[in-house]
Amino acid sequence: MTASDMSRPAWDDDPVVSGWAGLPTLDGDCTADVCVVGLGGSGLAAVADLVDRGLDVVGIDVGRVAAGAAGRNGGFLLGGPATFLHTALATWGPCAVDLYRATLAEIDSLEGILGSDVIRRTGSIRLAGIPDTPTDPADAQDCADLEKCLRENGIAVERYSGELGHGIYLPDDAMMNPARRAIGMAAALAGRARLHENTPAVGIGAGSVTTPTGVIRCDLVLVAVDGRLEQVLPQLDGRVRTARLQMLATTPVSARRLPCPVYGRWGYDYAQQDASGRLYVGGGRDLFVEDEWTSSSEPTAGVQTYLDSLARLFAGEQVSVSARWAASVGFTGDGRPVCCYVDDGVIAFGGYNGTGNLVGPVTARAAVALGLDATDVPGYLSS
Repeated sequence: MTASDMSRPAWDDDPVVSGWAGLPTLDGDCTADVCVVGLGGSGLAAVADLVDRGLDVVGIDVGRVAAGAAGRNGGFLLGGPATFLHTALATWGPCAVDLYRATLAEIDSLEGILGSDVIRRTGSIRLAGIPDTPTDPADAQDCADLEKCLRENGIAVERYSGELGHGIYLPDDAMMNPARRAIGMAAALAGRARLHENTPAVGIGAGSVTTPTGVIRCDLVLVAVDGRLEQVLPQLDGRVRTARLQMLATTPVSARRLPCPVYGRWGYDYAQQDASGRLYVGGGRDLFVEDEWTSSSEPTAGVQTYLDSLARLFAGEQVSVSARWAASVGFTGDGRPVCCYVDDGVIAFGGYNGTGNLVGPVTARAAVALGLDATDVPGYLSS
């Protein structure tokens, strides 16, 4: 295996992803009702909402669809915000429950579009700690507090106790290959909107988006970028900060220990296992926090060494690593994603705090409603 193969996300091994024919590069100037910059999960959700309204849409991405964090994350589809619900309720108020319910509805929507072979309704497990290690009393108490909060708000939850440890099981959650999800969405939308890969936005302003190969003139610009958002739009510097998240994948292991996505240590560490037995493992950012506040998307020795040991714990046996990679994501100070105007006719949304797979599309629809209907963004978003 070459070095480039090792740094390529293992999700790209899926035949649907590796066989993706791609989208054309923008060739010349054009006009549209709306231009969407960024074709990850949130950008594609915005495109879908816009074309459903009958609008003429042009979407562009700097590289391949899902080449960034949208296709490099853990593949978890977890209800709720990045901040656990009981904490979000205490700081944001009842709107936190609204976001939780909206993300669960998003899972239903994705399954309806892509099918159960892509969106697998397995539920998820939150552990107090990580497998084969002593239970962390503070983490255990936080799990108990979350369980109580979920029950009080009518959200399905069960206690978990098994070979992985102790915690809670959330039956409404799901898992996926994130790159395949995005490729599937792009394929479904390609005939309804003008979508372009390898077309970076080098200038974004009121009424136009400039690329190296043409200018897109439009009434509304939606900037659907998460990691490096503050670099794309310096107006957001200080509100959004880019961090690196790192992952690895193993060759198939003999033990089938992970029936669903599993995360522990307050969600900092996470893993899922595919049908072949491969593990996809991420985490450790909090242990190297100052190093991981960066726009670099290159894996580092310190985090990857930690992930090696974490993979062994999740597998319950020795593992062989087949790929290592990283991605850039956006964080905000209070855990609420950004959804706001940054210029006349230019709306930005991002800063999903590491959990953009469902929160991103929910935010995208709020951005469309803000731009087209002048609807105020919900309280769980930062305007």
